[in-house]
Amino acid sequence: MKTAVIGFPRIGADRELKFVTEGYFKGELTEEALLEEGARQRAYGWKQQADAGVDFISSNDFSHYDGLLDTAVLFHVIPKRYLDLEVSDLARYFAMARGYQGAAGNVKAQAMKKWFNTNYHYLVPEIEDDTEIFLAGDKPIREYREAKALGVVTKPTIVGPFTFLKLAKFVGKKTPADVVQALGEAYGKLVEALEAEGAEWIQLEEPYLVHDVDAADWKLFQAAYAPIFAAKKNVKLLLQTYFGDVRDVYKDLVNLDFDGIGLDFVEGHKSLFLVEKYGFPQDKVLFAGVVNGKNIWKNNYAKTKELVDAIAAAGVLRIALNTSCSLLHVPYTLESEEKLSDAYKKHFAYAKEKLYELKDLAQIVGNTTGSKALLEENASCFTERINSRDEAVQQRVKNIQPEDYTRHPSFDERAKIQKEALQLPLFPTTTIGSFPQTADVRKARLQFRRGELSREDYVAFNKEKIASCIALQEELGLDVLVHGEFERNDMVEYFGEHLEGYLFTQKAWVQSYGTRCVKPPVIWGDVSRKAPITVDWAVYAQSCSDKPVKGMLTGPVTILNWSFPREDISLKESTLQIALAIRDEVLDLEKNGISIIQIDEAALREKLPLRKSDWYEYYLNWAIPAFRLVASGVAAKTQIHTHMCYSEFTDIIPAIDAMDADVITFEASRSDLQILDSLKENEFRTAVGPGVYDIHSPRVPSVEEITQALEQMLLRVEQKKLWVNPDCGLKTRGETETKASLANLVTAAKQLRKQIQGEDVQQAG
Repeated sequence: MKTAVIGFPRIGADRELKFVTEGYFKGELTEEALLEEGARQRAYGWKQQADAGVDFISSNDFSHYDGLLDTAVLFHVIPKRYLDLEVSDLARYFAMARGYQGAAGNVKAQAMKKWFNTNYHYLVPEIEDDTEIFLAGDKPIREYREAKALGVVTKPTIVGPFTFLKLAKFVGKKTPADVVQALGEAYGKLVEALEAEGAEWIQLEEPYLVHDVDAADWKLFQAAYAPIFAAKKNVKLLLQTYFGDVRDVYKDLVNLDFDGIGLDFVEGHKSLFLVEKYGFPQDKVLFAGVVNGKNIWKNNYAKTKELVDAIAAAGVLRIALNTSCSLLHVPYTLESEEKLSDAYKKHFAYAKEKLYELKDLAQIVGNTTGSKALLEENASCFTERINSRDEAVQQRVKNIQPEDYTRHPSFDERAKIQKEALQLPLFPTTTIGSFPQTADVRKARLQFRRGELSREDYVAFNKEKIASCIALQEELGLDVLVHGEFERNDMVEYFGEHLEGYLFTQKAWVQSYGTRCVKPPVIWGDVSRKAPITVDWAVYAQSCSDKPVKGMLTGPVTILNWSFPREDISLKESTLQIALAIRDEVLDLEKNGISIIQIDEAALREKLPLRKSDWYEYYLNWAIPAFRLVASGVAAKTQIHTHMCYSEFTDIIPAIDAMDADVITFEASRSDLQILDSLKENEFRTAVGPGVYDIHSPRVPSVEEITQALEQMLLRVEQKKLWVNPDCGLKTRGETETKASLANLVTAAKQLRKQIQGEDVQQAG
């Protein structure tokens, strides 16, 4: 029984690559230092897998920023604005990822979106009409050689051409059908080059196949692979899917010229059914994704054995036990968790531990010596969970009534009441929440955690930062203010720390995008609120200004989606528990005089099934009501905001409108305001703040740039419904660029306001 891993984490067990990369961005470290750290991280991952006896180890799963960006550069899918920059190849690569503003030019970054149903973000490839697609680089070849030199034989992996085309953005008249031949031939050249290097297997990742795939899609897929099949001689091709099942194309897919097919048996609800009903070719290897690559709970060996036995019973002769997806989505190793009790740790498996789960499962499925003991030891992890259930919390969920999901009065009535109560100008300006987390903020938080700073001194420090933040916003002329969130380490972890039912880790870092890492908390049991969480900070911030200051909360769906959830409690039940806890916080904020409350749902789309036919049955029918439950108890004059970022929302606009918020802010700048057309088409009633500039780039947008964006927005959004704000929170930005960007934002809004009001006066005259 062989074992395989689709991909391994790459940011560093202690985020080494993150810090070196950020040092490079600041000009403190050289390109050579950055590349050396990348080589160290690749070697680390290969060694961990080789030591665990993994048979199929991937290379080219490493990236200095994003794998899809790497693929675009490899095949020369580089927009002209970046090619025109007279900078090094590495600087151009990072310009595509982060934007560039300097002596060589001024360009925005490429769009960034969520990677399917995960919290990882990818850079969207842009294909222009004059884009010349060809094999322009050798990264997969170099990294294959690098691993081989270390004594590790790998299967080079790359995002497949079909998924690449489906995720790419076509900015001219061309369509995927116009470039599929050139792209397929470029992939064919890569296959030839890797085969010449001695590669035995090449992994082509096609997660887009788990979407709804129609006849046109399948035609595109076949066209993409025809040159690849023609190029290969003796090398074996593994078609790897994940994040769902391939029910639309399974029968045809398994009969193509692939030597192995990777299927997800964790999220692929119909994968076993497909194998049992339609069989599997005896001359191919089934790479069975049975170890969850997206969650940290220990694998249940007995259940997995039953699953693999069922696959074998369906007539599959050649099986390799695989991860369900890349281990990019889980932390490195439990060995880093020095403060977590063994009583908890025994229930978890991070990336390194999952390698040994594969090894154990190979023994168990093969009924080798010691397999019975492995099964018995594993079974003990599922007999109890320490202090994990709370009957009162479960009963509160059962007591929720249908009317608890509805807010009164109607949206239109609330809008009139709020306009009178808040007296905000046309195009009100605000930010999304956080302000730069400077070195002194991080130092104070660390000192407080270590007991080196008293609670009194820590509170005093944060109040000083809040007062300064409020003063800055007033100086800039913003209309609705925020307190800056200096007390928060992370928008989910912070709330989890104040909720019962959560467990916290020390080093469970996971890459979100580029150098940005998150440390998702663990839902250990039933969730409830201990005491007010944000009220004191919000009340103090409001005391510093006569302008409204938003209460800032994270919504229940995002808290759930950015945590590691329990696998034996339904996502719906956990989300409703969190919703009730956040509802209590909302009502306490309102009671204490906070008139605008923002409940962020940045991750609303994350667990949305990839197939549209499953959207409501498996997700939206409880995710949207969960948000409504949080906000339904407030008075009409209390304005409820929410925020969503870096995902595709155009196809779920009606569901978002059904959240019944008063104002919704979206990421929009990196997607060229595409969402605005969907808002107009769906007659979106909610007031909106499409982000006018990208906060994930260090660029400072000009007044003219922001004005142009606002003018585009006004073609699709009513004047009275348009808010002006950045794309997201400002936590990761520097103070200087933040102040300059917000100053330009306010200036642009005021100029447009003056222009519109002047036109109104002229018309009235």
